[in-house]
Amino acid sequence: MSWLALFLCMVIVYGIIPTVVIRQTGAGIYKRGKHTKAVALTFDDGPNPYYTPQLLDLLKKHGIKATFFLVGTKAKQYPQLVKRMHEDGHDIGLHNYRHISNWFIFPPFLQRGLRKSADVIEQITGERPIYYRPPWGHFNLCMWTVQTKYITVMWTAILGDWRERLGVATLVRRLKKSLKDGAIIVLHDSGETLGADKKAPEHMIQALQQFFEDEAAKNAQWVTISEMIDAQTNGQIRAI
Repeated sequence: MSWLALFLCMVIVYGIIPTVVIRQTGAGIYKRGKHTKAVALTFDDGPNPYYTPQLLDLLKKHGIKATFFLVGTKAKQYPQLVKRMHEDGHDIGLHNYRHISNWFIFPPFLQRGLRKSADVIEQITGERPIYYRPPWGHFNLCMWTVQTKYITVMWTAILGDWRERLGVATLVRRLKKSLKDGAIIVLHDSGETLGADKKAPEHMIQALQQFFEDEAAKNAQWVTISEMIDAQTNGQIRAI
């Protein structure tokens, strides 16, 4: 067997198969709320010095709290944005120290990266993150080591907003379609990761501006992940 074939076999066994199994079974992950009308907006890959401030302004304008899964190196580079997220009442979670697939990270390196990211965020906000979302939603055989320390949050809708060619109108339609009870919606406030278009967040923000004016969006109860989980536990959503 060639080295390439051996490598591919390792990726399939270590990464791809566990990802399929975990996504299909929901084992050890949180991927949908159970409270009527509760919807969580979540943002991955940031913070970004240009787009994240615009997004925070927009969320504040409409009184919406969201959840941000931050890349540790970016959080360290832009602490004022992380501080503002926290002061504005948003949840902050982890998205690895660098945006690397878990298919190619062994457990000690993943644990160290998450610990470094959590340290950075705690130093800025005074609170240690308890939520984690893996880049691209990729898992591996050893994810149980992460799930004992963090609540792993997935999604009900991932809308493809990292592609600039998707366009604002299509993204608005997808946002409306994804607006269901208990939904966890994924968007991205940075276009600097592998496979993303650098200016795609501009379309995302424009789409949200239109979407928030829609009657269905106005009637939704926008919550953070922690509020969604609390509602599931306590039976009601705190006033926000």
